[in-house]
Amino acid sequence: MATQARRRRVTTVVLAVAAVWAGQGGAVAATAAENLPPRQPVVADLRTGFKPCGVGEARAYVGDPPVLRAVLYDPEEDNRPGEFSGVKGEFEIRWQDADGVEQRLSEVTSPVGSGGTAQWRLPSDIPANTVVSWRVRADDGRAVSPWSSDGSGAACEFVRDDANPALPVVSSPEYPEDVFWSDGVGTYGSFTFDSPSDDVVAYRYYFGGGPVGTVETTTLGGPVTIRYVPQTSGTQVLQVEAFDRAGRSSAPVSYTFHVRAGRVPTGQWKLADAPGSGTAAAGTGPAARAGSGVTFGAAAPPGTGLTSAARLDGTGHGFLTPGSSVVDTAKTFAVGAWVRPGRTDRDMTVVSQDADADTAGTPAFSLASRTGPTGPAWTFAFGGARVSGGTPEAGEWTYVLGQYDTETGTARLYVNGEETGTEQAATATPSTGALQIGRARGNTGYRDRWQGEVADVRTYDRLVVPGEVTELARRVPEPRGHWSLESESDGASPELYDGAPLRLSPGATLHRGPDPSCIPDLDPGCPVVRYPLVGDGDLELDGAGGHAATDEPVVDTGDSFTVGVVVRLPEVDGDGDGEGEGQGDGERPMTVLSQGGPHGDAFKLRYVPSVYRWQLVVSASDAPGAEETVVSQVRSVDEVQRLAVVYDDATDRITLYVDGISAPDTTATVRSLWTSTGGLQVGRARTADGWGEYLHGVVDEVHAFAGALRADDIPALGHGTEPCLC
Repeated sequence: MATQARRRRVTTVVLAVAAVWAGQGGAVAATAAENLPPRQPVVADLRTGFKPCGVGEARAYVGDPPVLRAVLYDPEEDNRPGEFSGVKGEFEIRWQDADGVEQRLSEVTSPVGSGGTAQWRLPSDIPANTVVSWRVRADDGRAVSPWSSDGSGAACEFVRDDANPALPVVSSPEYPEDVFWSDGVGTYGSFTFDSPSDDVVAYRYYFGGGPVGTVETTTLGGPVTIRYVPQTSGTQVLQVEAFDRAGRSSAPVSYTFHVRAGRVPTGQWKLADAPGSGTAAAGTGPAARAGSGVTFGAAAPPGTGLTSAARLDGTGHGFLTPGSSVVDTAKTFAVGAWVRPGRTDRDMTVVSQDADADTAGTPAFSLASRTGPTGPAWTFAFGGARVSGGTPEAGEWTYVLGQYDTETGTARLYVNGEETGTEQAATATPSTGALQIGRARGNTGYRDRWQGEVADVRTYDRLVVPGEVTELARRVPEPRGHWSLESESDGASPELYDGAPLRLSPGATLHRGPDPSCIPDLDPGCPVVRYPLVGDGDLELDGAGGHAATDEPVVDTGDSFTVGVVVRLPEVDGDGDGEGEGQGDGERPMTVLSQGGPHGDAFKLRYVPSVYRWQLVVSASDAPGAEETVVSQVRSVDEVQRLAVVYDDATDRITLYVDGISAPDTTATVRSLWTSTGGLQVGRARTADGWGEYLHGVVDEVHAFAGALRADDIPALGHGTEPCLC
């Protein structure tokens, strides 16, 4: 290594004048009376590679010849003026060869400062599968320290392993390989990893599309078992690698298994029965008797595929029950429903199950809306735990689901497809009482009765995985309008499917594509060619009063909605670096889309040239000077941009998308957005003086939906076709 390094190999008996390996303590005399010898290296400061010094069972196992490291110290008080206080490391290793003859190899390193680390990278021919011992001492050029193995010190040992472990063997009783089909989504299975190699200490595994993890063996070379719950159905691949104590890994082995869909609910009541029915039919499980306070035929949550719901009046007669237990609470279970509370000022139960007689007074579990010091919250209570989260709102549909996982011993709560609150440790409590919809048993009878609508109650004897919860809670958006702006009739551009037209004002001109028979190069009378933004036409607005609008509201701004538009603004002054502003429009904002009432806009989507940003503005009420929430995103240099606004009433979030992209600062929390009464406006907004913020630019492909489009659906807007709302 260093130019001053020296190395020797000894294959004969070591001369008696050498220091004895067992350590004959005592300081080595200094070469000069004034010099203090270096300190003896201590075991805690020694490393084989990056592994601590150890012997016997604690020795290091390495895959390649390691770098030996030692922290060395030399007293600084004896330094001569101007002298570098360097200290060298003298390393020595020894082993026995195949004939039992001791072999030694040593190295003196370059000097390091006191407290520095001396290193020796061992040669590549260090024998494999052989115990190698090593020690080190410090040399300051005038004196040497005792060896690290002297006195109360100790030698270090390592073994170089030159073989990778054998391929692991994977097995699972619940999900055997190449069996069609096994168990299902939401049900745990055991996966055991084993290897023929007797020095394996860990396995690294990866479920395709799922978790990556490492699990250690409890005994050297022993098998390990993990538990895994499939999140999706279909063919899945598990990859596993074995690692030995030297850190060497096997090649990955693939284990293929096939997962069926999750088991159907143990009980399901859509509550879409005919008005006047005294019983709720069950999709699975027993039918549920309905009390006289239950009315069938109420409106179902839109976008769910459900046809109707049941309304419970909150009295002693407002309940449904199958009259028997449906949930085995001693095992993993889940329960969920669509609910629309009629009030939130008292505790109300969605679903519960009666406890056994010896625990009467408290239901075995309850999924409910409960009041508290900070207001109402959704709760799931079971086994001594209560998880709370989300905020019930009177008149608003919500999907709630609670579940208990015996594997983790925890209870969880989901509201509108998202886990909320903090999971709590719970104790499985068996119960054989009857399931109750709309009430919970107390000490003196039933209490906490539900007032409002309920639909699609389900119970499961497995986990409902997050992807399933998301789908259960999903409300598929419904189209409310699509204006392609390619034709005009009686001063209005029709909606694509015979809905409300957009009426055009003066200053709003429908532009069609160039006449293919008129070629400017051949006919000087041909106008300048401008192709529409999308399709065969678009709408030009003059910024001085030109706009288009519907007569009535297009979306219910008090509920989830989505609007989208394609827009092109005037060319940007300057070099396009974001500092310019629209030509002829100064600093004034220009609104692209809005919808509101007589005094303000529930929302407006506008461009502000002074800050070169798109802004989404939401007002707190239909009143002059109402408080506003604003999110914004910088306008790109692209000439044409696709904008969208998504309001998700379930999560109280409103988001601005620009060219299909949102960011954390383009989303805001908005509680209870107010319901607008005015029509959809294209190119203007409400101002203190009436109408203003007129758009100077071109718009095309105006979309409107009842419901919140998913982020993955947004990029499909503005291309002349409908997004797939699957």
